[in-house]
Amino acid sequence: MKRKIIKIDDQKCNGCGLCITACHEGAIGIVDGKARLIKDDYCDGLGNCLPVCPVDAISFEEREAVPFDEKAAVQHKQTNADSFDQITRLANWPIQIKNAPSNAACFDKADLLVSADCCAYAYNNFHKEFMKNKTVLIGCPKLDSVDYSEKITSIIKENNIVSVTVARMEVPCCAGIENAVKTALAASGKTLPCTAVIFSIDGKHNLPGG
Repeated sequence: MKRKIIKIDDQKCNGCGLCITACHEGAIGIVDGKARLIKDDYCDGLGNCLPVCPVDAISFEEREAVPFDEKAAVQHKQTNADSFDQITRLANWPIQIKNAPSNAACFDKADLLVSADCCAYAYNNFHKEFMKNKTVLIGCPKLDSVDYSEKITSIIKENNIVSVTVARMEVPCCAGIENAVKTALAASGKTLPCTAVIFSIDGKHNLPGG
């Protein structure tokens, strides 16, 4: 049968995975660093994935395709829930502090996570426990050799930020990212809940249960 279905432009796709989060049927997966339509019958053709793509790599096309099989799609997503869970926590792009725009829509009413680069590698449940439902910014104060406080101040001033979480490693150089957030909060003139999470290189953190 001929029906409307999504089409992913391999040249445009940057592999961010946001479309996977948006797709309720589990029709999209990451293959070789690019988003792919896994099976035609998993795609309902409604296009929930289109508006979240930051590079406009997804569009509709009308072509011959097997009918949408809701039962098979639901079963597929449940079977693969664990693997999808590992890649569905990032909800904004770009995430580098230096590159992030100060007034992006993702900052509106956001719980902000400002993280040192290494944290996600040191703690294997970082996506699930710390990135879930948060707008993420990352950086390395040692390697970037910049003061992040000015950019973070702008983000907090110009947006309705709800809370801030700082994630950093236990090494001394990583204190720079926590200090930048503290400086930014003070400079913004706003009083926001702020939590600092410190990770050790053996995969633990200072919060209860860590």
